[in-house]
Amino acid sequence: MNLIAAVDRNWAIGKKGQLLVSIPGDQQLFRQETVGKVIVMGRKTLESLPGGQPLSGRTNVVLTRNPDFRKKGCEIFHSLEEALSYLKQFEDSDIYVIGGAEIYKQFLPWCDTAHVTWIDYVYEADCWLPNLDQDPEWEITAESDEQTYFDLCYEFRRYEKKRTDWKKE
Repeated sequence: MNLIAAVDRNWAIGKKGQLLVSIPGDQQLFRQETVGKVIVMGRKTLESLPGGQPLSGRTNVVLTRNPDFRKKGCEIFHSLEEALSYLKQFEDSDIYVIGGAEIYKQFLPWCDTAHVTWIDYVYEADCWLPNLDQDPEWEITAESDEQTYFDLCYEFRRYEKKRTDWKKE
């Protein structure tokens, strides 16, 4: 299972339900990685998408505590266990956890690859991704050259960890 996120130097991912910054290169990578795949998100992340609508060309899996929540074009689940059971039908490499913070934390034990856009800046934020640089289970296996968007520097990093097959647990 994959995780995909953009983080700042402190591993912040958002503020008040929005991304910290919109970088076209990051958006392009997100689209390239996730089109035709399964994306897993929380309800608030779904609501932060354009028009609050599911992303086209993907299977949209949404976790919410609200038992009455419905959204056309989404597979809705109310627990991690329900979602994991549903996801077993897909290849691990086709599943991308896209946020928010609570969803990242819940699914991190089942992820073995993380696609991180690391932004060399510190933003004011209210939610974070666990810092994979400080987690001994994770290591950087690929890094892009430094990219720039106006005066912002960033790079694409791929993190990997070794683990057992979550579908057999």
